[in-house]
Amino acid sequence: MGSRIMTMKRQAAELGRIRTGSSRPHTDPNRRPVPVKSKTFILTSHSRDYIAAAADLYGGRVEQWTPQGQSVAQWRVITEATELRAILPAGDPLSQSYEMWSGGGCSRRCDGEFERIKREPCICLARYGEDWHERKADEVCRPTSRIGVFLPDLPDLGVWRLETKSYYAADALAGGLDTVLQATEGRGLMPVRMWIEQRTAVRNGKTKQFQVVMVVPSLPKLRHALSGPISTAAALDPSSLDRPAIAAAPAEAVDYRQLARECRNAHDVIKVWHRARAEGHAGDIELRDDLQAIAADIERGVDPRTGELGDQGDDGEHDGDEAGPDDEGVYDVEVVGEGGDEPPAANPSAVSWPAAAQPGTGARS
Repeated sequence: MGSRIMTMKRQAAELGRIRTGSSRPHTDPNRRPVPVKSKTFILTSHSRDYIAAAADLYGGRVEQWTPQGQSVAQWRVITEATELRAILPAGDPLSQSYEMWSGGGCSRRCDGEFERIKREPCICLARYGEDWHERKADEVCRPTSRIGVFLPDLPDLGVWRLETKSYYAADALAGGLDTVLQATEGRGLMPVRMWIEQRTAVRNGKTKQFQVVMVVPSLPKLRHALSGPISTAAALDPSSLDRPAIAAAPAEAVDYRQLARECRNAHDVIKVWHRARAEGHAGDIELRDDLQAIAADIERGVDPRTGELGDQGDDGEHDGDEAGPDDEGVYDVEVVGEGGDEPPAANPSAVSWPAAAQPGTGARS
């Protein structure tokens, strides 16, 4: 039996990144590249196959690309897609923190109150006060939001990570996801629509323009998003939630008379009548009479399937293995009542029908 490290995160493999911007070289070669906002999504990955598949699906041209500050080349496609259809994995797919990065990697990672790497209270808050986030990006930590989603129409099982360092986008992203998580409790997959929205905000008399990646449930009706977890099939095809249920095929009618004809004794015929009553045919007097007639035929030695008396061959004669006469020339035969209309009464309990089925008793079925 397998075992797990309890303190280690359980997460799907990361296949690539979803980006909302790129960069272009600065006119001054000694300065850092200039960031450029994109109106469409940009997908990057170490795998050319993934990017080629994304280009086929979303449009765009596959190109080799090296991220800023790195030496390992990757693949990139600036798609033509202004919207992506994705699936949120179970659990909380959003990770947020204030971070500061340098050439040596992440030097600070804070939740706004406590810095987890150096294990001390928030440095930016202590140094610059409540409005520290309005200072220049190279002076303070930047709010960093990461969310992993499945892109179901691309190859392989794994997540594509969307990352944004916008203060305003972080707030909008968290609000939308919290609504989804409140409904599902993180216990199921959720199909979502993602698109880039341009917004403005006025702070201290200054108008700021920023991008927000909207993430909202992609379901036919709001009630579907708020009614709890949905199935994996519904996550892959949300429109199925709004389709009428397919009616079950009607059950094939039971031929009780045929079942009775297959019986070899009256006891079994009575069992067929009990089944018919249990399945809603207690008031079917015609069926009851037919089953009684079949039981009577069986007791007289008549085969109810053929109507023949005893075991006869195809020519109507008795089979050769039938017992012959005794030494005095007498045949051993079964005696039935006068007229042969009633089953033998030598063992009445053997063919007794339920009181509810006895004609003339007045009992109700």
